Amino acid sequence: MKTILFTITLLLSSPLLAKDCSELLDFNVKTLSKGQLVNLCEEYQGNVILVVNTASKCAYTDQYDSLEKLYTEYKDSGLVVLGFPSNDFGNQEPGTEKEIKSFCRTTYGVEFPMFGKTRVAYRNADPFYRKLAEVSGTFPQWNFHKYLIDSEGEFVTSYKSSIDPLDSQVINRIQTELKRVKF
Repeated sequence: MKTILFTITLLLSSPLLAKDCSELLDFNVKTLSKGQLVNLCEEYQGNVILVVNTASKCAYTDQYDSLEKLYTEYKDSGLVVLGFPSNDFGNQEPGTEKEIKSFCRTTYGVEFPMFGKTRVAYRNADPFYRKLAEVSGTFPQWNFHKYLIDSEGEFVTSYKSSIDPLDSQVINRIQTELKRVKF
């Protein structure tokens, strides 16, 4: 019996079965839909991740449509888009989380994971966004700033707000990272 327990313990601790959590993704965040805390590492590491700070009343709000198209096109290949509504720039996300959720679903049909309102700007950034800024060298300067993270949970690159998620440079880089995904 001891031998069986030792073998099971050894197998469960094996690097083949246990995935080390990326320091970049080792954060608990609240979902927008159910208000539950999820650990980004446990939930999404192993996928290519596009992290975006969003806003409902911004000149770039139409990027929700592009983000959803990107997510729909590549989710089965290992891409996940993570949206983090933020009111940090121009008071362009003033609504409640319930209003944000309704707006995203009704107006843009958003199905990609969305999280609770998040502070992303330099002075008061939440821990996850502080870490993103630390590894990338930049905080978002406006709504719809994008960070690309590889399937190992490592920062790849970021894109300014003005770059649409369906821009060829974004898609080409995502496709390159998706080729590296190990299922």
